Amino acid sequence: MFSWLNGPGRVFREPLPGSTNYLGAYDRSGNLRRLMRDGEEEEQEGKVDLSKLSAEEKAKYNQEKEAKAAEDRNKLPKENAADLRPYPLNNDFRSQSVLSEELRTEIYKKIVDEKVDLATVSALYGVDMRRVAAVVRLKTVENNWVAEGKKLATPYHDAILQMVPQTHFNRKLLEDPKKVFSHESINDLPVHPYTRTQIFYPTSESRQFTRADAAKVFSPTLLPADERIPLSELIDIEKDAVNNMPREQRTARIRERTEKKMRAKAEKELKKQEWEARNVKVVSNQRWNFRFESISVEEAGKDGRGRRGVGWRYGNPHHDREKGEIKLPTSVE
Repeated sequence: MFSWLNGPGRVFREPLPGSTNYLGAYDRSGNLRRLMRDGEEEEQEGKVDLSKLSAEEKAKYNQEKEAKAAEDRNKLPKENAADLRPYPLNNDFRSQSVLSEELRTEIYKKIVDEKVDLATVSALYGVDMRRVAAVVRLKTVENNWVAEGKKLATPYHDAILQMVPQTHFNRKLLEDPKKVFSHESINDLPVHPYTRTQIFYPTSESRQFTRADAAKVFSPTLLPADERIPLSELIDIEKDAVNNMPREQRTARIRERTEKKMRAKAEKELKKQEWEARNVKVVSNQRWNFRFESISVEEAGKDGRGRRGVGWRYGNPHHDREKGEIKLPTSVE
């Protein structure tokens, strides 16, 4: 243990400034791998034959080389995938980036101060909508604690951020239309329970079978994949870009779609409030508010599995694995 602490482990006594400090970033001798790679590349690019230089030129060259080495030590290159391995024997695990403090503050300002909706902020910064909502909730709690005079664990927070890779806020990158500001994948399609069953659906080879047709096969009420993704408006934006639509026209269409979506959302919330005012009765107690709502037994459906039925439970099994169930089609319509 002491031989490792005095040898390769000596580099872990103090963390690298502005960088992660994982075991996978060093070799067995304690040398930082990315510094060695950059040094070898620069040595091959700027190799000088010292035998052809005079004594003054040699001294000047060595002085410049030492100054550049000192500058490189203060300015480390960015980590690559190999440097983000906390466990050297596990090549498949990479430490994922977290949101930096300035990016979290910018997201909070967009939502709370500028009243921008979650979907727009998610598409703008490349952050999942669930993470955007979590950032807003946590920043609200933090601001409330600061207003109440509670002490925050700021040293612990800063120390943890120095140990993990971060996604920093870059305003110039947002203003560049050719580049995309992204922290994570934001448009992943969740697996719908209706699509987990085995279905053998016969169709003609000459027919164009689309995603909308596939959704109708699973369930008449299931929407196609293009409409079930979290940010379906990104498809329209990409189509406008592929069709070489001018930037001003694309911006106007984005604004028009956003305003239409906000109006529809406000109307839906208003209808929900009006319906609750007519059908929901609230009885207040000293500790609780009891909500009473009229329920019809017909809402459970013919098979008793209706989503709005009273006593509905999760985990209803599928019948596709039971004996006697015929899965292969017996006729073609």
